[in-house]
Amino acid sequence: MITSDFAIATETLIVGAGPGGYVAAIRAAQLGQKVTIVEKGKLGGACLNVGCIPSKALISASHRYVMAKHSEKTGVKAENVTVDFSKVQEWKTSIVKKLTDGVEGLLKGNNVEIVYGEAYFVDANTVRIMAENHVQTYEFQNAIIATGSRPVELPNFPFSKRVIDSTGALNLPEIPKSLVVIGGGYIGTELGTAYANFGTKVIIVESADEILPGFEKQMSAIVKRRLKKKGVDIFTNAFAKGVEEREDGVTVTFEVKGKTKKVAADYVLVTVGRCPNTDKIGIDRIGVKMNDRGFIEIDKQCRTSVPNIYAIGDIVQGPPLAYKASYEGKIAAEAIAGFQSQISYLTMPMVVFSDPECASVGYFEQQAKEKGIDVMTAIFPFAANGRALVLDETDGFMKLVVRKEDNVVIGAQIVGPHASDMIAELCLVIEAGMTAEDIVVTIHAHPTLGEIAMEAAEAVLGTPIHIINRRMS
Repeated sequence: MITSDFAIATETLIVGAGPGGYVAAIRAAQLGQKVTIVEKGKLGGACLNVGCIPSKALISASHRYVMAKHSEKTGVKAENVTVDFSKVQEWKTSIVKKLTDGVEGLLKGNNVEIVYGEAYFVDANTVRIMAENHVQTYEFQNAIIATGSRPVELPNFPFSKRVIDSTGALNLPEIPKSLVVIGGGYIGTELGTAYANFGTKVIIVESADEILPGFEKQMSAIVKRRLKKKGVDIFTNAFAKGVEEREDGVTVTFEVKGKTKKVAADYVLVTVGRCPNTDKIGIDRIGVKMNDRGFIEIDKQCRTSVPNIYAIGDIVQGPPLAYKASYEGKIAAEAIAGFQSQISYLTMPMVVFSDPECASVGYFEQQAKEKGIDVMTAIFPFAANGRALVLDETDGFMKLVVRKEDNVVIGAQIVGPHASDMIAELCLVIEAGMTAEDIVVTIHAHPTLGEIAMEAAEAVLGTPIHIINRRMS
């Protein structure tokens, strides 16, 4: 191991090159800072390499398979549809490589120094970076910590060949005949759906009273119904107890309604949350405050208790979302540059790539009422939209939550095809403080799913065109 005696100086040091770190690095460089970014693994972090991108590739491939097999009603019939799963994995990997190569090009194009190794904080202005055969000290003026998170491992379900986390599920060599999913949140639901589409017998075990517990029950009920049509068995209010592992599979024990059940499967996928990567980088030694779960405490500018050190992404409170990390990365970089930028999560969307997709932004109806806000709401169904009909995707709805006193839109929920794309319009509406009337007078192309926003806005105002007027209030 070679150790350098001389520290290298940089202005802004960023630890972690995931969607938070690399975005922060580029923004800081744009603002004239000399930037160094440190990554112990691959550029792009969990999102690009073992999370958002590969999972969506797998989901997309599974949808193509389902469409190829079940399009008879449209007059299109295919026979002997098969899946070459090695080709699916090869295609998925090619997409990941394109994006990670792109991140490297963007960082270099913005004159960001890329250093590979593990960073350990010596003090509030110094880190030691340990690579395979070399240790180098860096001195910095400001630092942004963006080390991300890792899957939670349950004591009774230690990860192994057959007990896998989300990374393992994305890299299986074959389509399993059966799969038990512990945790019916967004990761478990997405991956469970993908494998169910490929023909896997999927069993979901969720401790809450519904899957997708962060969404309204009206929304999760539609997803649950679709999953059951795919042959997925869903157990809610169920608690995983243990696993017996064999060379060719597992037997999972769980408890539901006071009764013990045992289920055999090829694999068990554990998706019960993620924990922050803050335990091995030395920040506890230099006074950075964390809560008892290891999340770093920050202010509105992502500044920690040590004034020149910032933290973003999965290591701070809030949902572990790639776009949240990117947003916070920009805020931190701008704060370092002297801007008054501050975080605001009101228009932070929540998206699940389930079947159908779920998306939400702003307030749920019940949340608004609990805060004492007098609201009106309306629902417009996908079944009344022409584009949804020609896509043969009519399950779902859009719901708008509007402040009664001035018709300002403060919340929106969508469950249906392309909800992940449609939510962007509602994010902009809420961010800009726009009213339901503003949506109505905006001309939407026809026939599109985007028209549903206009139709829902008309419904909340009591002037719907394509459904009978039954405004909820």
